[in-house]
Amino acid sequence: MQKLGLNQTLSQKLSPQQIQFIKLLQVPTAELEARIEEELEGNPALEEGRDEPTEETQSEEDFDDNIEQQEEVSVEDYLGDDDFSGYKMQGDGENLDDKEIPIPTLTSLTDQLMSQLGFLGLDERQEMIGLQLIGSIESDGYIRRELEAIINDLAFSQNIETDLEEVEEILKKIQGFDPPGIGARNLQECLRLQLERKSDQDGIAVIATRIISDCFEEFTKKHYTKITKRLGINDEDDLKDAVDLITKLNPKPGGASGGLVKTQYLMPDFILANNNGKLELTLNSKNAPELRISRSYSEMFKAYDKSDKRDKKLKETVSFVKQKLDAAKWFIDAIKQRQQTLLNTMNAIVRYQYDFFLGGDESKLRPMILKDIANEINMDISTVSRVANSKAVQTEFGLYPLKFFFSEGIATDSGEDVSSREVKHSLKTLIDEEDKRKPLSDDKLEKLLKSKGYNIARRTVAKYREQLNIPVARLRKEL
Repeated sequence: MQKLGLNQTLSQKLSPQQIQFIKLLQVPTAELEARIEEELEGNPALEEGRDEPTEETQSEEDFDDNIEQQEEVSVEDYLGDDDFSGYKMQGDGENLDDKEIPIPTLTSLTDQLMSQLGFLGLDERQEMIGLQLIGSIESDGYIRRELEAIINDLAFSQNIETDLEEVEEILKKIQGFDPPGIGARNLQECLRLQLERKSDQDGIAVIATRIISDCFEEFTKKHYTKITKRLGINDEDDLKDAVDLITKLNPKPGGASGGLVKTQYLMPDFILANNNGKLELTLNSKNAPELRISRSYSEMFKAYDKSDKRDKKLKETVSFVKQKLDAAKWFIDAIKQRQQTLLNTMNAIVRYQYDFFLGGDESKLRPMILKDIANEINMDISTVSRVANSKAVQTEFGLYPLKFFFSEGIATDSGEDVSSREVKHSLKTLIDEEDKRKPLSDDKLEKLLKSKGYNIARRTVAKYREQLNIPVARLRKEL
């Protein structure tokens, strides 16, 4: 039986111009130039240069009327998940002289290993096994694929019958290649392979090898007392030297040979200067490109618009020119709106964190959340979030991503709120200055922070310590 009913649904609709603005707002300065170049190439009605309004230029009202007539689209249909996330700033290594930077030619890790395989003098069958093993080595230098699986690969793809003993024998030869530790199946084997190549005049490498071979789990947990008892090490200095030797080994032997690594650059979107105690904020000049609507296209539209519309082809031409002019106007307006939103947001952040920006003292940071800035500039929280997640400011004491300035508040004994970043700064200072032979536990850190006036729970201390990538006290212990 069919029923007829009414359902109310609430959906967000954005106009094409709003979508244009959202996309441009997220783009960091480092990528804006490429985005503008893309628009210039795709729209002949858009030109570089300062706009010089003339009587022949079509009025803005004509464009705005056309914009209002455009059909609205659903934000879900238009923007994918990636459009809402922050952009990663991949540096373009900009050279102001427009000179090409030469890129050095580097051989890959696989090429290096194949070259060394050629010097072993293996027969054709053994060489095929060696190549299969090298092909299974990952970029960090490890073989994580089980040898039994590699034996099956050889049987099915190369028609080579072999066994575990033969494969392990050839793998052992490969593990003698450079870089040391290559071809290991786990971290323990990787460290042991590197220690085997160490010269050992005073026996420290032997002790280090025994630690890795027999007490690896205790070593990873820094249970040094158990290690000394189990291995019968009487001299504490020998244990300390052995541990120092191990910690200097390379846990990822293939990491430096995996090929070219792109350097990432963080280009500031804002520049903040302190002029005799007065903070002056400017927008990176690349955020303010000079763009204008093509006068020739505007004149072309006026000429076509006044002509006879009965010609179908002419009508299509008029529609095309109009579309390009509208798109150019949309883009210019979106760029201007982007500039204004960036400045409004950053000015509000500067006002909120004024004491910090005067000298760079992290203890002066105030608790600040997205809603605080959104209320300050009368904008939606999502707009502030898009600015904060992908922009950075250059100060006299460093380059900071905007999200650095947003933090929760922690109550103090005096009843005031301080930034959680200030608490983290104090926590890091306590850990940096602790006696590494007797590291401070989270309980002890909690008491020390409370003695400084911070009302903080032990679980919050643990959370902040983890956010700072600082291990627990037991793993911070040193000899």
